[in-house]
Amino acid sequence: MITSIFKKSTPINYSLMGIMMVLFYFLYQFNCANGVNLYTQMLHKALSIVLLFAFLFLSNFIVKKNALTKNSSYTILFFFLLLLFFPNVMNNNSLLLANFFIILSMRRLVSLQTLKAPKEKIFDAALWVFVASLFHFWCILFIVVVYLSIIFHVSRDYRNWLIPFVSFFAIAVIFVLYDLVFDKTALNTYLQSNAMDFQIDYFKNKYQNLAFSTYNVFILFFIVPFIFTLTNKPLNLQASYKKVIFSALIGIIIFLISTNKSNELLIFTFLPMAIIATNTIEYLQNKFQQEIILLVSIICGFFCFFSQL
Repeated sequence: MITSIFKKSTPINYSLMGIMMVLFYFLYQFNCANGVNLYTQMLHKALSIVLLFAFLFLSNFIVKKNALTKNSSYTILFFFLLLLFFPNVMNNNSLLLANFFIILSMRRLVSLQTLKAPKEKIFDAALWVFVASLFHFWCILFIVVVYLSIIFHVSRDYRNWLIPFVSFFAIAVIFVLYDLVFDKTALNTYLQSNAMDFQIDYFKNKYQNLAFSTYNVFILFFIVPFIFTLTNKPLNLQASYKKVIFSALIGIIIFLISTNKSNELLIFTFLPMAIIATNTIEYLQNKFQQEIILLVSIICGFFCFFSQL
């Protein structure tokens, strides 16, 4: 039943996911209302809902444009379900913006497999990584994926190795100008945000702990078989899938080392895990197994969401 709905990309699927996103977003907001200035709150909420829809649109665009999945809607379904695991992220615009720019970077890196305009794509990808780091410092680790992409595709041209430095210089100049003109504490605040904290003792209640544990099982269940079946993927896509795996691992590292730790920091793993989960579902030939995995994923997502309201 579930597979018959999402195994193809249709306007009905996109409409359904859009309605579900709006419904669950406002369910969460009604339970998290606060006394912040009305206009400020409205702008904050408007930005967050736009970013959430942008995630779904960009995720679907990336996998379809680069043939990372078949013609299905599983990727946006899984991305939506992962948001339900940690609903507090819907109110964290800094992380939402950081993840938005990381997704833009991933879009350019995955498309590098075509070898069309590689220098422009490397510049853009590195630029978006450095912009993302302005909202969460440790996003800068995604520059590793940029250099892995260079190794996979265009390592012979030494100029490609220098392009990320050009991106860094461009962002640094703009940010320093902003610091000098608008906010003289911005640079100092950014430089102080590179602290590390490896402790995982931030849970406010057992339901956050349960959501975190469930997500760990989700990651292991999908990523382990995906790694072992990587060699069965089309040869021209294997480099792109390796970038997806490394992106998921870097997202986990960012969570582990970040200060002010919370479940929401796992947002940087959502896109790669949605792609990996989609490939796992599509790889299975047994429709009953597909139905069970999707049903369990949906139940877990809904339970985690409603238990944390």
